Amino acid sequence: MSAMKVCALTGHRDLPENFDRNALHDALGALIDSGADTFLCGMATGFDLEALAMLVEYKQRKRIFLRACIPYEGQEARFGAAEKKKYRELLAWCDEKTVLFPSFRNGCYLARDRYMVDRCDVVLAYCTKETGGTAYTVNYAKQKGVEVIFL
Repeated sequence: MSAMKVCALTGHRDLPENFDRNALHDALGALIDSGADTFLCGMATGFDLEALAMLVEYKQRKRIFLRACIPYEGQEARFGAAEKKKYRELLAWCDEKTVLFPSFRNGCYLARDRYMVDRCDVVLAYCTKETGGTAYTVNYAKQKGVEVIFL
């Protein structure tokens, strides 16, 4: 078994209709099978919550630790009703919740991304663009020498 233990998740908020949920499920399973037991989730809509929902399923069968890395208190306030409900349900499954700032401030999302990369051994990324927060996170991980697995 590999020494890898902590995996950070990063991906786009808007997932295309053809997003391969089976590939995400399989990638998470492979990470768990290879020794990942802690997952850091930035709690954004789209990829983050999709991956976390799958990890909750795994958590019911495997010993894994889920950590919500929340950029600021009330992050979900602007989510639509369905996403807000999903966020709260999934947050309840997290073993630990870290809130970086008491309220929104410029740069809080990138601070959250750096926080997760600085505490992980590998990043699982769904990144289809060269700009934006996900690309920033991938590039930051590469600069820090953290392995990035692309979905």
